[in-house]
Amino acid sequence: MAKVDKVSRKGIILAGGSGTRLHPLTVSVSKQLLPVYDKPMIYYPLSNLMLAGIDEVLIITAPDQQDLFRNLLGDGSQFGMQLEYAIQDNPDGVPQAFVIGADFIGDDPVTLILGDNIFYGQGLVQQLRQAVYSNHGATIFAYVVSDPERYGVVAFDEEGNPTSIAEKPKRPRSDYAVTGMYFFDNDVIEIAQNLTPSKRGETEIIDVVRAYMKRGDLSVERMGRGIAWLDVGTHDALAEAAAYIQAVDHRQGFKIACLEEIAWRQQWIDDDQLQTLSKSYGNSPYGNYLSGLLEHRH
Repeated sequence: MAKVDKVSRKGIILAGGSGTRLHPLTVSVSKQLLPVYDKPMIYYPLSNLMLAGIDEVLIITAPDQQDLFRNLLGDGSQFGMQLEYAIQDNPDGVPQAFVIGADFIGDDPVTLILGDNIFYGQGLVQQLRQAVYSNHGATIFAYVVSDPERYGVVAFDEEGNPTSIAEKPKRPRSDYAVTGMYFFDNDVIEIAQNLTPSKRGETEIIDVVRAYMKRGDLSVERMGRGIAWLDVGTHDALAEAAAYIQAVDHRQGFKIACLEEIAWRQQWIDDDQLQTLSKSYGNSPYGNYLSGLLEHRH
C-alpha cells in the first residue's frame, strides 16, 4: 500500500437543501443521509475527496440536520482526517457554499462536491489527483449524457477548449453535462460573494464557472466511458444507484466508497485502527468486510 500524501486544499460537501423531489423519504431526514445500497449517500462524495488526497472537509447542512451528520461522521479523526460542519439556513444557490465556508477555506484552493453526486470508475482517481494539484484557475468535469437539456452544458472548439457554458439549454451545443464536482483556486470566494442571483432567486454555480472561462482560467476534464456519474436526486435514480453499487459489490467483492478502507489503504490509519473500526460494526457484512481486509490484504 502506497501512502497518499494529503494536499493543501480544502474540500466542501454541500448537503443542504430540502430534497423535495424525494418526498416523502426526505420529509424528516436529509437526502444525503439516505442509504445507497449499504451506506449513507454522503459516504460517496466524501470518498472522492479522500481519494483526491483531501483530508480537511467542511460539510454544509440544513439547520435541523447537522446533529445527524455529526453523529454519523464525527470529527473525522477515525479516518485520519478533519471534518467540520456549517449550516446553510436557506438554499440560496450552490455558490453560497464558498461564502459560508470562507473562513474554513482561508487562503487555500477548494474542491466542492454536491452531496448527491456519485462518481466511480477506471481512471477516476488519476483525474481527481491531477485536478487537485492544479492550484490555479478552475477545473470541472464533463460527462456525456443522453439528455443534456437537463444539465449545465459545456461546448468545445476543435482543439478541445471550452467555448460556452449554458444552464439547461433548450438546444444544447454538445452532449457534455457539467457534473457536480468543481475545483477552484482561492479567487472563488470573491467571485461567489459578488454574484447576482438568477431569475430563480439563487446564485448559480454555472456563473462561477463562466467567470473563470471568461478570463481563460478554466480547464475541463472529460470523463471517459469507464466512469459512472450518478446524480441521485430522484426515486428512480436512487434505486438505480443502489442496484449499481450492489452489482459491483457482489460481482467484484469489494465496496465502493468504504471510507475506512480508503483511509487504511492511503495509510491515514493503521492496522490497529482499522481493526477497531471493524469491531465497532459488530457482526455485520460491513464489519466483516473491514476485518477481511486485514486477513487477506488484497
